[in-house]
Parts: sequence; structure tokens; C-alpha cells
Amino acid sequence: MAKRILVTGGAGYIGSHTVVELMQQGYEVVVVDNLSNSNINVLDGIASIVGRRPDFVNADCCDYVAIDNVFRSYTDLCGVIHFAAAKAVGESVEKPLHYYRNNIHSLTTVLELMQEHKVNHIVFSSSCTVYGQPDADHLPVDETAPRKKALSPYGNTKQINEDIIIDQAHAYDKLHAIILRYFNPIGAHPSALIGELPNGIPNNLLPFVTQTAAGLRKELRVFGNDYNTPDGSCIRDYIYVVDLAKAHVKAIERMLSAKAEEQVEVFNLGTGRGLSVLEIIREFEKATGQKLPYTIVGRREGDIEQVWADPTKANTILGWKADTPIHDVLLSAWNWEKHLRNIP
Repeated sequence: MAKRILVTGGAGYIGSHTVVELMQQGYEVVVVDNLSNSNINVLDGIASIVGRRPDFVNADCCDYVAIDNVFRSYTDLCGVIHFAAAKAVGESVEKPLHYYRNNIHSLTTVLELMQEHKVNHIVFSSSCTVYGQPDADHLPVDETAPRKKALSPYGNTKQINEDIIIDQAHAYDKLHAIILRYFNPIGAHPSALIGELPNGIPNNLLPFVTQTAAGLRKELRVFGNDYNTPDGSCIRDYIYVVDLAKAHVKAIERMLSAKAEEQVEVFNLGTGRGLSVLEIIREFEKATGQKLPYTIVGRREGDIEQVWADPTKANTILGWKADTPIHDVLLSAWNWEKHLRNIP
């Protein structure tokens, strides 16, 4: 009998790609999503890729009764992958209370119900923002780098939620957790049937890039060119979302096969290479042949100057690697945008 996984936020960007990878590996999946920053049509894309639909429940993870009903309806759940959270750095600076209420309450609700229903494995969607701006001697960033004061409420919720998981594991010794600290996910499924689809004006770089190339936006704004980096723009570790999704399958498999060496394990997920915003623009133009108009504007509050991963631990222990060429990743994002806009 196939193992069943609950994926919260599974209609979202990273969640939907992870649902595809899980289902392609034979798992049954229950998606819980309130569709606040996602679209129900993503389930059609998943079904077209995989050949079957995941079960779907429209519910908010902060709603205890609704999530309790999910656990009661699916008594064979063997693990949870928890994506459900608000995720925009800039928005979190403007709406901190929304981020604290939503991101923290949703996790505590899920953890409480996991204990009540004896579901003992969770993969948590964390972020490299927990490292703040790492010191030069911690670049690239491995898991031993100190967590620093978060530069945004979003980053702070990830730190708090990591601590909540650690505290719950200490109190409830049957809980096993793997915390995955993502760097910067980009791209879309190679089928161009699912991808990043933010509501309203995008907060992340790549949807803004592709929407600008498609003519939906007049120009791309580059937030600052006076950082202490080779070209003055921020540097990030851009990881292909499909590669990222596969790491979640590895994490679930590690726990279900009892290979985890600690009750809570942490892995950085990145490529090990940093690219600046201006480099991404040039690489996108090279990969797609599209000219990208952009303008330099002031720095954005909450942005980190430069950060990229040392993914050695994930490479060796999880047996996972992000190695899709940036050309292919950026082309996948453009193909997804063209699919959305019916651009030939």
C-alpha cells in the first residue's frame, strides 16, 4: 500500500513541484492549501504531469478544527511536509503581524495535531534567511554557521519555527523532523505545466523577470547597485525548484527508513554558487534571447547583501544535489511564462 504524505501549502510554488516528485515516486498525497497565494488550477497541471490528481482540502493551517478533520479523514498519514506560510521578505516588513500570526500559528497547529494523531515525521520548509548576513568566513554557508538576528519578520518566523520544532522534539521524543533551509528557488517544471504564479505584483526576482520579458511589466527594478559585491547588486544562490522538490522526497525517505541520525536534522539546499541580480539578467537574456529592460532603484529593506550555500552535507548525507545548469533553469521559467500568456 502506498505511503500517504500530507503536504501543507501544496498548491503553492515549491509545494506543487514537491507533490509531483512525491507522486512520481509512488506516494499518495493530500494537499491542504487555503489558496491565499496559489491557484486551484495547479492541480490540473499536477494531474497532467503525473496522470492522477492528489487529494485536495481547501483549509487554512491556522484553523485547528479544519486541520483536525484532515487528520481524522486520513488516518494512514505517515508524514507531513509543511510549506504553508506567507513568504515575501518585503511584505513581511510592511505586515509583520500577519507574518507572525500566520506562519507561527500554522506550524503550532500542525505539530499539535501530529502529536494527537501520532503522525511523527515532518519536513519543514525553512530558509537561508535564518543566517542573516553571514560573516565572510562563513561564506559559503554551511549548517554550522551561526543564526543571526533576522533582517525581516519573514526570516524571524523561520527562526522561531525552527526553535518550536526543536522544543517540540525535546518534549515529544517520537517526533522526527528534517529542517530544509532553502536558498533561492527559481524556474518551473520542464513540462511548463506548473511554475511560480504569484498573486498580484511579484515579490521574487524571476517572476518579475519573466513578466517583464512578456511585456506585463514596463521594466525590472534592481534594488541597489552599491552593495559590496563585484557588480554592486545582491548575490544569491539560485536553486532549480525541481531539484529542490526532490530533496523533500529524500528527506521523507530518510525518516521513514529510520536512517536519520538525530531527532532533528538540518540541511542547506543550494547549488554552492552565488549569482548577482545583474548576472541573472544577463543569463536570462542569453538563455531566452529576450531583451530585459531594467532600472536601478534604491535598496529594499530586509534584503541581505550576499549569501550562498555550502551544500556538502545534503550532497553526502541526503544523497541529493542541485546540478541543473542555470541556462536550463532560466529557460524553464520563460517557457512557463509563455505557457501562461499563450506566447508562441
